[in-house]
Amino acid sequence: MTFTRSLAAASLALVLAGVAQARDLTITSWGGAYQAAQRQLYFEPFQKETGIKLVEDTWDGGIGVLRAKAQGTPVWDVVQVETDELILGCEEGILEPLDWQMLGGKDKFLPAAVHECGVGAIVWATVLAYDGNKFPDGGPASWADFFDTRKFPGKRALRRGPRQALEFATMAQGVPPSKVYEALRAPGGIDKAFAKLDSIKKDLIFWEAGAQPPQLLASGEVVMTSAYNGRIIAANRQDKRNFKIAWQAGFVYQIDSWVILKNSPKKAEAMKLVHYLTRPENQAKLPALIPYGPTHVDGAKLVPAEYAEEIPSSPRNLPYGVFFDAAFWVEHVEKLTERFNAWAAQK
Repeated sequence: MTFTRSLAAASLALVLAGVAQARDLTITSWGGAYQAAQRQLYFEPFQKETGIKLVEDTWDGGIGVLRAKAQGTPVWDVVQVETDELILGCEEGILEPLDWQMLGGKDKFLPAAVHECGVGAIVWATVLAYDGNKFPDGGPASWADFFDTRKFPGKRALRRGPRQALEFATMAQGVPPSKVYEALRAPGGIDKAFAKLDSIKKDLIFWEAGAQPPQLLASGEVVMTSAYNGRIIAANRQDKRNFKIAWQAGFVYQIDSWVILKNSPKKAEAMKLVHYLTRPENQAKLPALIPYGPTHVDGAKLVPAEYAEEIPSSPRNLPYGVFFDAAFWVEHVEKLTERFNAWAAQK
């Protein structure tokens, strides 16, 4: 009986492995207008050039989701992740080290875009956005304005979770972007940020997917929102909206990375895809459709001038930004996510 069970288990394992190997290469990104641009510029041309079939999936982030996908039958291969997910995933051994020689060498990328288990996909920012048609006399110009419901009445939205929300709540207290993480690390800094969030809780709604903020503005459900810069400008270009970004209010910018899951049975194909995605001539095409910046140093030089001013790293915008502090969030993300969720659930 024991032998029979062992044989059956072994047979099942072989079947599952065969199924995993038989499926097409899967790439997972953030959905919406961004993934539509990726599909047009990267995913479809890659399939034509290589003959490798791609299947797409979407997600809203979270190290817990990544951990779950790294267990059992593999269904994801290449995933776009945020910085803390990259660091934690690599430390926990659920991500595959990349072949940097195939990518052309680490010196070809911005220093912050280089990691053992990931290579930078884009430079992007979370910004304060509003509908210009709703504010003909001028909209919010600071995060203090975002938290001022008397001056600017109406619902406003933030991404669900502590990341960026705590930074913006700290900026709203008059802390300049360059000092935000210093303030959050100081005694009582996190408590002050939560207290600031609490001050407008009845007027707050939360979004999860990057496609939601433009939809919330367009429907009039909110008068202002945090948003990914590219989604706002894409809505203006494609849907003829008059959405505005208050760059001067302060923003958090960071680098997303491409990673390969350790349990992927298609690592060679996955690496070919990552190489294609990060070629400088390919990265330089993205800002024309959605204004996120390249991470390849040569890619940045190839971005057409008419789009360069719309990316977070432009000389005009960068002085108002603060780079996402990965060390802070790797240390605190799970504890603060638990606290945020408990706070958000309270009536």
